[in-house]
Amino acid sequence: MLSSVAQADRVKDIAALAGVRSNQLVGYGLVVGLSGTGDGDLGITLQSLQSMVSRFGMVTELDGLDGTNAAAVIVTADLPAFIKPGQTLDVTVSTLGPSESLRGGTLLLTPLLGVDGETYALAQGNLVVGGLGVSGEDGSSLTVNVPTVGRVPQGATVERLVENEFITNEYMVLNLHRPDFSTASNVAEAINVVFGGGTAVPIDASSIRVQAPSDPEQKVSFASLIEQVEVQPGAPPAQVIVNSRTGTVVIGGNVNVTPAVITHGSLTVRIREDPQAVPQSETIVADGVVVNTPAAPVVTPDSAITVDEQGARAFLFDPGVSLSDVVDSINAIGATPSDLVAILEALRVSGALRAQLIII
Repeated sequence: MLSSVAQADRVKDIAALAGVRSNQLVGYGLVVGLSGTGDGDLGITLQSLQSMVSRFGMVTELDGLDGTNAAAVIVTADLPAFIKPGQTLDVTVSTLGPSESLRGGTLLLTPLLGVDGETYALAQGNLVVGGLGVSGEDGSSLTVNVPTVGRVPQGATVERLVENEFITNEYMVLNLHRPDFSTASNVAEAINVVFGGGTAVPIDASSIRVQAPSDPEQKVSFASLIEQVEVQPGAPPAQVIVNSRTGTVVIGGNVNVTPAVITHGSLTVRIREDPQAVPQSETIVADGVVVNTPAAPVVTPDSAITVDEQGARAFLFDPGVSLSDVVDSINAIGATPSDLVAILEALRVSGALRAQLIII
């Protein structure tokens, strides 16, 4: 009993309520106050500056504007579920043009739009930039982290409420983070043990429908109780994940191999060229004088070919042996990551590996 309780997970750790999610917001804005690290003469930045000053009754041509201290940016934020107008959000600001750094800049008032095109928040404030970029007159430069991305903590104010059907729905639907029929069945059974039979019904491998109280005032406390119910998740599928670049191997539970013999060796061919050069000379007679001059040497090819073939290593595994024993045996002989991937792939093709082999 103690072991079972220790391995159990809460419903809130393996599932989420359907419809209770965040929404992404995005907006186009202008950062000013930069110290010469702006977009310069970028057309979109100059047009934004012209549009901004026109709101205050000033008329100017693009030729009279300078974008050295301004930058066009994209502003993004996540709108959490149930957030209300007047509450604040953190926003991320990223350069859109050739600006080298946003350090010291101020984001001007920027509407943040949802996927429906409506304005859900307004962002403005001083940027916090973790990166640093400097350059010298000789063209040398140094960049630390990313100076073209910054944040404005609590820089956006929510202006519109996102409607949520949590209160009006007759049922609550729990969506598992990792779909699994066994886990869905266990979640429904655990909820029914606590709240009575028929309270929860598994819909499919991903969702469990839970009967909610009819009184809206009780739904929040009921959802809180549902989240605290402890569930024994189903055993994950037998999988072997191999990173062929780094040689990392992750073996899931319940991975076995059927009786198999593995033979793996390597053949190395080396070709060494050692040409032999013999000096030559030629005799030239000029004005009765005989002169010996060096000539092009005669090169004789000399190739040496050696073949090294390591003895094939064979492994015999009895029925029911785990894959971890296979990997330990392969690692004991100093096999390379490519060798290990080749052996595992061959085991899978032969049907001896009782698991999914995923190579990333």
